[in-house]
Amino acid sequence: MDMQAVLDRIHDEAQPLLGQGRVASYIPELAKVPLQRFGMAVSMLDGRLYTVGDAREDFSIQSVSKLFSLTLAFQLVGDALWERVGREPSGTAFNSLVQLETEQGKPRNPFLNAGALVVTDVLSTRFVQPEMALVEFLRRLSGNAGLQYDDAVARSELATGSRNRAMGHFMHSFGNLKNPVDAVIEAYCRHCAIRMNCVDLARAVGFLANGGVSPVGGEQVLDASSAKRLSALMLTCGTYDAAGDFAYRVGIPAKSGVGGGIVAHIPRTLGVCVWSPRLEHTGNSLAGSFALERFTSLIGQSLF
Repeated sequence: MDMQAVLDRIHDEAQPLLGQGRVASYIPELAKVPLQRFGMAVSMLDGRLYTVGDAREDFSIQSVSKLFSLTLAFQLVGDALWERVGREPSGTAFNSLVQLETEQGKPRNPFLNAGALVVTDVLSTRFVQPEMALVEFLRRLSGNAGLQYDDAVARSELATGSRNRAMGHFMHSFGNLKNPVDAVIEAYCRHCAIRMNCVDLARAVGFLANGGVSPVGGEQVLDASSAKRLSALMLTCGTYDAAGDFAYRVGIPAKSGVGGGIVAHIPRTLGVCVWSPRLEHTGNSLAGSFALERFTSLIGQSLF
């Protein structure tokens, strides 16, 4: 298979979609991103790398960071994490408060904003600077020692984060947030504001495709069973309340963010990331979702 030819074809086919959808303008800094961008990178487990378009342009990873903060928290506390956050799809928007009251402050899954706040709370208990612990973790996984978070984006999210604060205080009232709410929110906004590119992320997710071992540095990130379980969560919960449709169309574990990035992997084969800033109504990249659907179709590989 000519992987570069596959990416080139997807790049061409995606062009008509780049003018459709909307950016996440409720975070003012994200509204400034050039709208016609499209990048895609595939990192094979044997080290081969294929790219197309704007694959090396940095962007705000936003909720893609939740996959890696979850991994770091799971390293620390293991299955005890599930006492505080569930593993079920929500069927509601990623920033919804609706289920928190009926379920007594326990978020449905760690990829919702509420669930990610609980995960960040775990990191805040263990690290003085949890956002920098996550940055260092991603530097190792990606092989890029220069990764950093964008302070302007973090400040923009903090200034418009009333709903996240509401969720934090609500969960705190149930005892499911242990650290000061404002400190957790600040760490959460900073890790969402980490800047990476498609190449970085395609490499970083490789540990899940490789049975828990990072193909970049050889680090044993998770055991094989845990890598399988977190991959299952990506498939069922990783693309907001469109996860069922995404699994139907694309068929591989993925985690998206409102910065327009989607990271995914094919077990025992590769990591892949696509970025295009304009979103469909569910908060997933419109062109990015199309690109991953075409990718699994063209290479004839998925979980199914």
